[in-house]
Amino acid sequence: MSNFMRILPQGSAAGLQPSDMTDPGAFTTDDKTELNDTFFATADESILTGVWECAPCREEIDSYPVHEMMSVISGSVTLTDPAGNSETFTAGDVFFIPKGTPCVWEITETLRKFYMIAS
Repeated sequence: MSNFMRILPQGSAAGLQPSDMTDPGAFTTDDKTELNDTFFATADESILTGVWECAPCREEIDSYPVHEMMSVISGSVTLTDPAGNSETFTAGDVFFIPKGTPCVWEITETLRKFYMIAS
């Protein structure tokens, strides 16, 4: 058995499961779908990696809670800093948000991403 793991865009054999990381009031359409499949987690969950999908939503984040590297599989997310500078990330883009970053996180088209989180 190998120690390597392939992180699949459709999730593992168990598939993406319902998730509740997004505040229900943050969704911007009638679609409230949020799914996750964690492929790896350390015992203390200080390191996580997997696939996450979420319907359009908008959240003002005072302090991003973790260090997170993401690769967009599909969809679109726009991040805006307190000065009003924004970046939009779409399929194929890889980006990083350092812990403590204030931002507005806005998914404009259902987002599916690979993630690697370090808390």
